[in-house]
Amino acid sequence: MSIFNIFVLLGGLAMFLYGMDVMGKSLEQTAGGKLQVILSKMTSSPLRSLLLGLAVTAVIQSSSATTVMVVGFVNSGLMDLYQTVGVIMGANIGTTVTSWLLSLTGLQGESFIIQMLSPDAWAPLLGFAGIVMFMFGKERQKGIGQIFLGFAILMTGMDLMSSATAPLADAPWFGDLFLAFTNPVLGVLVGALLTAIIQSSSASVGILQALSISTGAVSIAAAMPIIMGQNIGTCVTALISSAGANKNARRTAMIHLYFNIIGTTVFLCGFYALNAVFHFGFYHDQANAFNIAIIHTVFNLVTTAILLPFNKLLVKLAILTVPDDKKPEENTLLDERLLSTPAVAINRAMLVGGDMAEVCRTSLLQAMSTTRKWDDAIADEVRRKEDAVDHYEDALGTYLVQLSGRTLSKEDNRTINTLLHTIGDFERISDHSVNLLEAAEEIRDKNIRFSDEALEDLSVLEAALQDIVNRTVDAFQKHDCYAAGKIEPLEEVVDGLVREVKTRHIARLQAGTCTIEYGFVLDDLLTTYERIADHCSNIAVAMIEVADDKFDTHEYLNHIKNGGSVKFEQRYEKYRDRYTFPAEGTPESAPVPATAEAGQS
Repeated sequence: MSIFNIFVLLGGLAMFLYGMDVMGKSLEQTAGGKLQVILSKMTSSPLRSLLLGLAVTAVIQSSSATTVMVVGFVNSGLMDLYQTVGVIMGANIGTTVTSWLLSLTGLQGESFIIQMLSPDAWAPLLGFAGIVMFMFGKERQKGIGQIFLGFAILMTGMDLMSSATAPLADAPWFGDLFLAFTNPVLGVLVGALLTAIIQSSSASVGILQALSISTGAVSIAAAMPIIMGQNIGTCVTALISSAGANKNARRTAMIHLYFNIIGTTVFLCGFYALNAVFHFGFYHDQANAFNIAIIHTVFNLVTTAILLPFNKLLVKLAILTVPDDKKPEENTLLDERLLSTPAVAINRAMLVGGDMAEVCRTSLLQAMSTTRKWDDAIADEVRRKEDAVDHYEDALGTYLVQLSGRTLSKEDNRTINTLLHTIGDFERISDHSVNLLEAAEEIRDKNIRFSDEALEDLSVLEAALQDIVNRTVDAFQKHDCYAAGKIEPLEEVVDGLVREVKTRHIARLQAGTCTIEYGFVLDDLLTTYERIADHCSNIAVAMIEVADDKFDTHEYLNHIKNGGSVKFEQRYEKYRDRYTFPAEGTPESAPVPATAEAGQS
């Protein structure tokens, strides 16, 4: 084997690893929306968790990436420790898909069908189709094109490795080397080391398949312990990822490690015991790509079947390894480990954004209640929530900036832009909740009493305000642009109500039924209510404009308010009829609180 063969081998290895990386990331990006749906189905059922892990890994072609995601979910509090066991086992099974695809290279035969099943025949066609789709297709076609290109590059790299290592078939030392790997301990160590270096069991198994095809020196006796070691070596990625995470996240990485170590020990002991009794005829046969795929799959299936019933014992073993301490730990809102899978990270950011919106809503409703009846406990809770919302905004802003630098689909970019344009408005709504507290404190300290007419006016306005806040939060959490389209006409109604409350107050002031002191507090309340409605409008318009791939809020508002939208006029009239003031001196009841109205059109 010459120095030039080594150059070709290194180039082939580079192309193989790069192709696998491109294919995996493109699969993940193209299936991003479906991946989010799959990940939202997390369950405590071990069998369903196993299927979840299998499905996700089959999509992104990396058990390491799946396990790192799981570590991130546990660190963020999205999963508990018991849910991870099935997902990790399923990930180990899902990663065998690549070895089965690569095993097709070993097909031999003269018939057209068999030749077309070989990747050597259709991988170049995939590459050509991929580059055409990537250069001339739309976004989704570009993603599929990258998947095809990644696989074509992967297969080209595998062919280069096979051709570069072909001279080793005649090298006695190479055969002796693989003969040494029939020692189970040495074989496991070599497999673990190789996979730990390249951090992909799929890739290391593929390299073993390439060697088996080109040299013929790999026996089943040598391949088996190497494959077991490769499954152990892939745990390194999760172990590195769990550094600095909370206890349960570190325990998750240990579960992955223990699953593969215990599985390897049990599988090899069982196999060698049976071989000692039955003397399997295939044991010393030459391994090929197909044999290796079978061994890889059978190992993971058997290990899963044996250890799945003992999932709780695996958890206990991980807890013993990473014991509890007296210091309490907090879950991380947004775990940076998820950034390696942007579709999942964006989904997590949207959930956190929804949580932030919910905190704003409850904080505002609590603050509004204190304007009628002061409560120290509620006031303290509102201030705590305002601090929490500030933390949400800082964490989301940093996370979204990090995500923006990743390769994202058009839909993912829209989601990030929506969040970036809205979280500031939610934070300001939370600030206004504190402003309401300050007004309520003034009402309490100065012992201000509202007239019955003033209370009725405020009740109408506050019902409309609760309605617009509820609608805004619901539309944001559900990513519902149709519902967001109902916010602006309601904001116009709130603005009109604010003006009308001021007019009615001035009339009462002139009639001597209201005081100037109340007017100062009323002005603070009205200003705060109007600004809250403005922020709701900003959020809704941002959702609509980003979804339409533009962001000219003034043009949008001018269009719908100046006769450009019949729907706007209809909704405005409907909301205006719903929120009307009783005539002065008429003891009519206030509208139904918006918590009950929010779901109405």
